[in-house]
Amino acid sequence: MADLKRYPVSIGEVIRARSIIGQYMRPSQLTYYEGLSRAIGAEVYVKHENHNPTGTFKIRGGVNLMHHLKRAGVPGVITYSTGNHGLSIATAAKWLGMQATIVVPVGANPAKVRAIREAGAELIEAGATFEDCAATVERLCQERSLHYAHPANEPHLINGVGTGFVEVLEALPDLDVMFVPLGAGSEVSGAITALRALRHQTQIIAVQAEASPAAYESWKQKRLCRTPNKSFAGGIATGQAYELPFSIYKDGLDDFVLLTEEELRDGMGAAIYYTHNLAEGAGAATIAAAWKVRDRLQGKKVALQMSGGNAAAEEIVEATRRETFSRGLWTESEPVLRLE
Repeated sequence: MADLKRYPVSIGEVIRARSIIGQYMRPSQLTYYEGLSRAIGAEVYVKHENHNPTGTFKIRGGVNLMHHLKRAGVPGVITYSTGNHGLSIATAAKWLGMQATIVVPVGANPAKVRAIREAGAELIEAGATFEDCAATVERLCQERSLHYAHPANEPHLINGVGTGFVEVLEALPDLDVMFVPLGAGSEVSGAITALRALRHQTQIIAVQAEASPAAYESWKQKRLCRTPNKSFAGGIATGQAYELPFSIYKDGLDDFVLLTEEELRDGMGAAIYYTHNLAEGAGAATIAAAWKVRDRLQGKKVALQMSGGNAAAEEIVEATRRETFSRGLWTESEPVLRLE
């Protein structure tokens, strides 16, 4: 992991990361959606991190980390992931001419597994959950003398991810509320680092699955917690909180929204209906969360982080069966002008 004293999580390092990441990718789109705004009762914008290379926000952190490791003379890395972090490391390694070994749970999202392989990384399946993979990575680090790129406790990841939220404020300098999914924690930590430094009055609301509530319980109890990890939404399916992100979001969040598995699927349906995007469960979670607490958002300027779009085929099929796919989030009928 990076030296915290030399490379702390800070707005200065976020700005530094922008110049690095800008060599490989453009700012992601921030789009206002009229229908979504009407449904929630606020001025709603979606930050389309799902349009990035690899389809998620994580490529920002991957590029920043691998850039620094290459400069330090590291030839390659090993990490573990449910898919998106591993894909970002594999892709960044390919771009920078480095080697990557990615450990994923058995039965991981096949779309993400395929993309990791296509990026040229060595892929290893081990264990049933995100946490199960960690033991395999630690063993292989010792056997192969590889650099361990931790998926959460890594400042370069967080600083890289923070660049996306700088982009949000450049487009919406008077932003009232930012919704961010929370799994291992790099994304919400990047949001807190950028937004608290540049617009401290913006509320930051984290979103997690009820079936995998480790970060929520840690935030609520002000200590690192482990919990069952059963959510289908891989991007927020973690069974424990991690030290570095927790140290940032412990006191950096304004609120937290937990979603049921059905609400997460409704979010995917709503993402298709309102934005025409095939967002994965974690990526669509912010839409479902904003709808759930819409009474508190009336008249405000709201940004929703669509963190990823790497949904499995069966998840997309399920989303298209939801009422939110065919009718949206509101239940009352819309007036229709009929010409006689």
